[in-house]
Amino acid sequence: MAKNIGEAAASSGVSPNRVERAVSALLKWRDSQSHTQKPQLLEQDELLYLIVSLKKIPQKPRVNPHKVPLPHPLIDPFTDPAELCMVIDDRPKSGLTKDAASKKIKSDNIPISKVVKLSKLKTDYRPFEAKRKLCDTYDMFFADKRIIPLLPRLLGKQFFKKKKIPVPVDLKHNNWKEQIHKACASAMLFLSSGTCSVVKVGKLSMGKKVIVENVIAAINGIAEIVPSKWGNIRSFHLKLLDSLALPLYQTVPDLRLKILAEADHPSSKDLLEEKQAEEEEEEDASHQKKKKNKGRIHQVQYMDENSNDINSGANRKSEINSDNVSNKKNKTAVKKLSAIDIKVRDKKKKKTLEAQ
Repeated sequence: MAKNIGEAAASSGVSPNRVERAVSALLKWRDSQSHTQKPQLLEQDELLYLIVSLKKIPQKPRVNPHKVPLPHPLIDPFTDPAELCMVIDDRPKSGLTKDAASKKIKSDNIPISKVVKLSKLKTDYRPFEAKRKLCDTYDMFFADKRIIPLLPRLLGKQFFKKKKIPVPVDLKHNNWKEQIHKACASAMLFLSSGTCSVVKVGKLSMGKKVIVENVIAAINGIAEIVPSKWGNIRSFHLKLLDSLALPLYQTVPDLRLKILAEADHPSSKDLLEEKQAEEEEEEDASHQKKKKNKGRIHQVQYMDENSNDINSGANRKSEINSDNVSNKKNKTAVKKLSAIDIKVRDKKKKKTLEAQ
């Protein structure tokens, strides 16, 4: 069985050796973390998650999960102790009561722990705390196929957050046990309005070999369910709750899209040439601006030169005025000296005349 699964994985593009190495790495990481963490009073079995990334968003998202068959079920209520809950339709048109459902479960030996009526879900489980307690009490939920559209509003976001959305069961048929067993032996794939989905594919207590078989079976099952199959799958990653996501499968970028993108958008060389041309145009524009600015500077310099000429003319005028003043002073001084000389001469003439 493992050989057939490995061959299918190899043909589909997923290497079994890579899956085995990824599982070994996660188990080794968990062992190293267990030595550093504090021991817990009640040990919990940790789950392994397979992350699916699609290339395109599904055109028709659905609330109900797809069932992906696993060779080793995560929940086996017929051998392991598991708490299962079923929500039934107790409306008058359904023709089913809680007593009738309980008798059917007991007679067929169906491992259902609790039966909840739709009317009780509307009244007793209306508060948020009651919904949260109901979600944490049971491992898996089943519901009558006829009331599935009503449940999202009645259950609240806690069920969606923990991926415990009730699995639809057709209670009109008598094969309740087969439907529940098939749901427990499958992984639930939720394809909603996004490109990423998470699927539970294994437990740490299962062992390395069993986990690898489950992961490969889940990958092949998901590829058959997804629209366009392998053509719409971008990647597969495997992780624990707190670990890194290890890659198992990754598609190469589509060359056709790349060619179309190159046709729609210019290449890097064209972009460089355009950029260089723009830079040259900017340089030319800046050079012309500089020339214009230089002309303005010349005008300013010319104005400065005029102002210098004006200032020099004013200085020349002041120099001329000062020269004129000095000449006038010299003339007045000469006149004074000449007058003094005349007086001196007159005095000398008088003295000579008196002496005669």
